[in-house]
Amino acid sequence: MADPSTSDFEKVDSDKFERDRAKVEQGFWPKLRRLAKRTPFLDELLAAYYCASDPASPLKVKAVLMGALAYFVLPLDAVPDFLAFFGFADDAAVLYGAVKIVAKHITPEHRAKAVATIAKLDS
Repeated sequence: MADPSTSDFEKVDSDKFERDRAKVEQGFWPKLRRLAKRTPFLDELLAAYYCASDPASPLKVKAVLMGALAYFVLPLDAVPDFLAFFGFADDAAVLYGAVKIVAKHITPEHRAKAVATIAKLDS
């Protein structure tokens, strides 16, 4: 897969990016709080969120991650989240693909914020 920080990566569709960002801003934290205990990829999800929210992250990286995060937030997806064992498979696959593409942009600081947030959610 292409690295979104390179010049040959597709141009960011700013309208789609803004729609995805709005979905994430509105629904990410409520859904995360509701499903945190049942989300097996919580650390990656939060690291992706912090990378996508980081002003230092390139726009193309943010666009890739916001698309994946918006998919997580969607109320209806390919496999409903309430289905035991299978509900998060599609969300995890989408997030995995996005994280794989932008992995070098997810910093130790993003991961540290994710760990700190998980600790707060657990307390």
